[in-house]
Amino acid sequence: MRSNVVLWWVLTVFFLVVAAVYTGWNILAHPGLELVNQIEWVGSVALLFTAFMGAMVAVYLQRTHKAQGGELPEDILTADIDDGDPELGEFSPWSWWPIVLAASAAVFLIGMAVGHFLLPIGVAIFAVAIVGWVYEYYRGNFAR
Repeated sequence: MRSNVVLWWVLTVFFLVVAAVYTGWNILAHPGLELVNQIEWVGSVALLFTAFMGAMVAVYLQRTHKAQGGELPEDILTADIDDGDPELGEFSPWSWWPIVLAASAAVFLIGMAVGHFLLPIGVAIFAVAIVGWVYEYYRGNFAR
């Protein structure tokens, strides 16, 4: 985790330097204009915001690492695979409901783009898919 924090801080500094170089290069490339017209604002602001976003990720990772109170098993070179293997939840590899849910989203978005008559059909398929996915362990072969 610590190496990720360092990487994000390096990226932040890199984009700050690139933003400064980009802005300075535009000022030098257009010497006859006033300063406001010399700066290419879209690229300069985009690079500056990219640096700020990198800083946000770095601060988040730093605070998360500090809150964990120690090194993770993934960060220790002598750790085994089983050391960092927590229970993540129960997943159904045989379930078809996520595909139906994706199809409902596709029908809904096609309805927004092509014809509004498809919108209620997409919502209806979504309702069936979400109910089916939530209650798939209560019916059929996998009932508990």
